[in-house]
Amino acid sequence: MARRFPAARRGALALLSLATCAPPPAPAPAPAVAPAPAPALASAPALASAQAPASALPDLAIDAAVQDAIARHEIPGAVVIIGRHDRILFRRAYGFREIEPDRVPMSLDTLFDLASLTKPIATATSLMVLVERGVVALDDRLVKYVPECDRKGKGAITLRQLLLHVSGLPADIPKEAFAQGRAEALRRICDVKLRAPPGDRSIYSDLGFVLLEEVVRRASSRELPAFADEVIFAPLGMRDTGFLPPEDRRRRAAWTERVDGEWRAGVVHDPRAFLLGGVAGHAGLFSTGDDVARYAQALLGGGELEGARILTRHTVATMIAPHDVPGSIRALGWAVESSWRGEGLSPTAVGHFGYTGTALWIDPAKDLFTVVLSNRVHPDGKGDAKPLVARINTLAAAAIGPRVGRVDPCALAGSDVDAAADGVRAGVDVLQDEGFERLRGSRVGLITNEGSRARDGRSTIDVLASAPGMTLVALFAPEHGLDVTGTGTIADAVDARTGLPVYSLYGAAKAPSAETLAGIDTLVFDLQDVGTRFFTYASTMRRALEVASARDVRFVVLDRPDPIDGIDVAGPVRVPPSGSFVNHHSLPIRHGMTMGELALLFDADDQIGAPLSIVPIRGWRREQYADQTGLPWVNPSPNLRSVDEAVLYPAVGLLEATNLSVGRGTDTPFEQLGAPWIVAANLAAALAREELAGVTFEPVVFTPAVEPYAGRACNGVRLTVTDRSRFEPVRSGLAIARVLHREYPSAWDFEKLDRLLVHPETMRALAAGLPLDAVVATYGPELDAFVIKRQKYLLYGSGPCAEPADAAPPSDAPPSSETP
Repeated sequence: MARRFPAARRGALALLSLATCAPPPAPAPAPAVAPAPAPALASAPALASAQAPASALPDLAIDAAVQDAIARHEIPGAVVIIGRHDRILFRRAYGFREIEPDRVPMSLDTLFDLASLTKPIATATSLMVLVERGVVALDDRLVKYVPECDRKGKGAITLRQLLLHVSGLPADIPKEAFAQGRAEALRRICDVKLRAPPGDRSIYSDLGFVLLEEVVRRASSRELPAFADEVIFAPLGMRDTGFLPPEDRRRRAAWTERVDGEWRAGVVHDPRAFLLGGVAGHAGLFSTGDDVARYAQALLGGGELEGARILTRHTVATMIAPHDVPGSIRALGWAVESSWRGEGLSPTAVGHFGYTGTALWIDPAKDLFTVVLSNRVHPDGKGDAKPLVARINTLAAAAIGPRVGRVDPCALAGSDVDAAADGVRAGVDVLQDEGFERLRGSRVGLITNEGSRARDGRSTIDVLASAPGMTLVALFAPEHGLDVTGTGTIADAVDARTGLPVYSLYGAAKAPSAETLAGIDTLVFDLQDVGTRFFTYASTMRRALEVASARDVRFVVLDRPDPIDGIDVAGPVRVPPSGSFVNHHSLPIRHGMTMGELALLFDADDQIGAPLSIVPIRGWRREQYADQTGLPWVNPSPNLRSVDEAVLYPAVGLLEATNLSVGRGTDTPFEQLGAPWIVAANLAAALAREELAGVTFEPVVFTPAVEPYAGRACNGVRLTVTDRSRFEPVRSGLAIARVLHREYPSAWDFEKLDRLLVHPETMRALAAGLPLDAVVATYGPELDAFVIKRQKYLLYGSGPCAEPADAAPPSDAPPSSETP
């Protein structure tokens, strides 16, 4: 069973187009405050640095985007701030903070009801402070702190699940439950029926953050407003941030809606937070653009701003680490996937929206943040700030830093090129095209071998050794060594060409150590995978990712195409747990993913939290095999000497742990298999009767030079792929196993098949002699589930020139104005 699901092509997003149709006229011209630096209030702290004198940002395009949103009545006004960890690049106010009953221009010091930005900025960050102090643990159960919730299935809910919106709690309960105060609201929340078992479903829930507020209150013995001010706002100089703003701040608040005949300004808009007195874990926080920018700078700075530290770098990494959740990707208190994140942010960027029209996005891979604060609900609750946020994120991401993640893979050196005209460019080529900008100033450890080459044939070692503005410190070699000729364990060495130390990652150590990482701040990974679960290079990457996270070392993947296409996905998904270095992750045998995509999947699946960046391929179409890309084929291992052998590897390699020779030690490894006890003609005839598409079997006799059966004649079959589009390697491998078990039940060591299959149910079906379709059906549902999950991590699409893959829409999304 193979799944051919090409990534959907992304259509042109009208909302992101800078060439828009003429909007309807606004009621009156909307003023725009002059660019920063603008006069600041005496009481307002300066941002981390003054605005840069010259910005690469498209100021006029940003101005046009905001004015367009105002003209379309999507927002009455906004404050937009864009920056990096150490500087502000853009800071402007637009339009009005009040248009009814009076018209009051927006100003940079306008106070905004942040709505659901309360969740990450106040509640989640406060909880992470308590985690760091050892007061609570992320995987503690809620009932440890709120024992009255130990009913109706809630006893299993963890704090992590609440932060990720996978607790099973509904989005909310009727607001009348909050009218009688906090104690009654808590009782009603604890009594509510779960919509799903904890961990099984993504349901964006305000209730979960009300409970997290209660955890903070009980664990810290402080109310959330006081605790958050003490550990977050005051240290960061966020002087305008807090719950229940005093009168002097309310006078400069953005207006929201009229409720019960009165306009709300400086009073929380959320009805449940309002009934709780203006303080809740899900809403109620007020702040300015400058203050939110300071918070963003602190997170980009690893928890520190201007000498004030609120979290350690490790805790920040834990908080923003992507988590694979049902139907989406989230971080602790943050969204990662969103239909409104825009284009060009890295796949690991985090952000959140607020119902009132607020948004914050933070992208550590690009050292970039965007703050867009508006009061889109004023005056009638019908506005929508999300299209503007997506547009600003897209403009900022295109202008700041190198391209990362889901960007147009046809774009090369600033212009679009088709693969047919210019050929595919691997990550190392793109890195060169960018002038090595993303490695400037870095001290690099390179995980690679001689099989990883640029389009011009030079090895990645030679490319980086001569790259300007960076220092190559050490080399790390995977299985088969730096020269791709080794077998068995690999020893440390010195590279003859560069004189650099070569540290083995396939010996006593399977990952870089503290000693081998000395003097290194960036690990660059460039290895050619072969698209098959039991090939070890992806396992090497996964272990190196874990070390990079633990030691706060940046991890940069120079991506390469999957050589056996990036569309077909097939085979049983590995059944955990398996401590094998070969079967390293819950993947199907044929995964159809690039190394960059796998890195994103590993990072989210295991919440690694590595400082991860992908240098993407340009011009690759997912349906292309390696010999259709124009990139040089260099053997990724001693026994994979052609694309044809790589195509056969998922079929024949699957059988290698048993007592068969798979052609190692001959001129055609993985193109044949056999053993002394096989009758070649009989096996070929039996396999022909299986009627496997796209492949033929012919009797063969060969003598391998290596074990098993070194120097002995092996009878078997030679496999020839006649039609790649119809050939299903995993199905063919299982058919061979089924025939061998039937024809040679005593001679063939069937049980060892599971060393690489790692799927008991499929093993039972093979042992029972079930038909091939029934064997394949044993893993059908989990393969379908993996295909859906995999879609979230794909960086490239299909078609005449690969386009970014559409992210899967999140399930159980919150109300449209607050989709995170």
